[in-house]
Amino acid sequence: MKKQLLLTLTIIFTVYAFANLSAARAQNIARQAGAQTQQGPFNQLIIRGVTVINGDGAPPIGPVDIVVENNIIKEIKVVGYPGVPIDATKRPQLKNGGKELDANGMYLLPGFVDMHGHIGGVAQGADWEYVFKLWMAHGVTTVREPSGRGIDYALDLKRRSAKNEIIAPRIVAHTGFGQGSKTPITTAEQARQWVRDNAKKGADGIKFFGAEPHIMQAALEENKKLGLTSSMHHAQLSVARWNVLNSARAGLTSMEHWYGLPEALFTDRTVQDYPLDYNYNNEQHRFGEAGRLWQQAAAPYSDHWNAVMEELLALDFTLDPTFNIYEASRDLMRARRAEWHEDYTLPSLWRFYQPSKISHGSYWHFWGTEEEVAWRENYRLWMTFINEYKNRGGRVTAGSDSGFIFQLYGFAYIRELELLREAGFHPMEVIRAATLNGAEALRMDDKIGSVQVGKLADFVIVDENPLQNLKVLYGTGAIKLTEDNEVIRAGGVKYTIKDGIIYDAKQLLRDVKAMVDKAKADEGGFEIKQPGVKG
Repeated sequence: MKKQLLLTLTIIFTVYAFANLSAARAQNIARQAGAQTQQGPFNQLIIRGVTVINGDGAPPIGPVDIVVENNIIKEIKVVGYPGVPIDATKRPQLKNGGKELDANGMYLLPGFVDMHGHIGGVAQGADWEYVFKLWMAHGVTTVREPSGRGIDYALDLKRRSAKNEIIAPRIVAHTGFGQGSKTPITTAEQARQWVRDNAKKGADGIKFFGAEPHIMQAALEENKKLGLTSSMHHAQLSVARWNVLNSARAGLTSMEHWYGLPEALFTDRTVQDYPLDYNYNNEQHRFGEAGRLWQQAAAPYSDHWNAVMEELLALDFTLDPTFNIYEASRDLMRARRAEWHEDYTLPSLWRFYQPSKISHGSYWHFWGTEEEVAWRENYRLWMTFINEYKNRGGRVTAGSDSGFIFQLYGFAYIRELELLREAGFHPMEVIRAATLNGAEALRMDDKIGSVQVGKLADFVIVDENPLQNLKVLYGTGAIKLTEDNEVIRAGGVKYTIKDGIIYDAKQLLRDVKAMVDKAKADEGGFEIKQPGVKG
């Protein structure tokens, strides 16, 4: 009996010790992985020899040393001239315990601001770690979430990000209007009370989709009184009586996408020219007809077109176009065959994208040439308005709205920058839209958005010039033929720095690929197949 007891105790002790050893090893592996992915924060960080694109429209300058102390930019010092050896005695000196980052020959930009970033979704099967690492791998250090899984969920992640307990951009949380209310909001006073309660919970603002005009007026007025920002997708169900001009006059600070803008530009109608068999719940109807909407609006540079633009400019209104999220509408094959899907798109997310009568944004019931041709004209007219708004001093920002319509977190944000370039923005104007303009729209430009003394240490570092080719910002890099006739991938963000902490952007992508590989293995070797392909 004693021998059995001794044997049992020995086994228990051995298992316990092994478990502790395994746990210790796991913790050690996790620490090592974290060390590989991130470094810092540091009392002092000096980034050496970089060329700075500072985000406010100034041309690049370098070589520059940037001194950061406790997450604040303390000095931006020009230390030489291109092609001339740097005099080490004239460079800022590293303090004991400080960290040097050799960025000689590289380019440094402010951290990117994604003005329309949903933190995954239950239907997509995309959790926050997957989403955050994709964003951070592409230099996105600040994200405004325009509603999602609920304000408590968003605020918890916001707090953890602020403390740098997790690898994540800083989060600005907009609650979906009415979210969490126990009863429908039907009166102006109910709307005002909901807005006050939302502010008390700690939300940064509100995302609207539409409501009765008296509800919208009350809610926007109250939100403005509290000094919070707001965003809106002017859904077709309410836009006939409340377009973007109504919203901007009432205090809305930014519009998302383009809904509500063509309706404000109508001159010979008050509602969209809907086919008489249209059903909003049929997503092909919804998106197919949306592609014909800009052609129903006032012509570019006409009197009414100009009047609407000038009023929005006078109201200091922000346009966040999210061009990329609708790009599949004008070229479905390009979006669904994007090369990053194979390595970085989760099986659950790929399934969500497929033609479906119930998944939002899966409107490929029988998408064809006629729809794509209409959407190309839609883009031409839409881009004309956005570019001219920028030319007249209006604020245009960059947002991705990823997780829908074949658009992947992080990658889609870089595509948004390319589409701003297509709209007519100079590459430096593109960078300003992605950085300082976003910071201004969030009322955070005293802290982020440009590389200036006194601001936080949020940076993107890449070893190629993004002004020459924005594609070098993609995690997959840009295809390049070398002088030796070798095909390589150039670029990909090298370091993302947020709050003075250095993140290895390429390691973040490897982490994401490992997540995707595991998800595929768990499903018995999942393979991406194009819609309708059998076997």
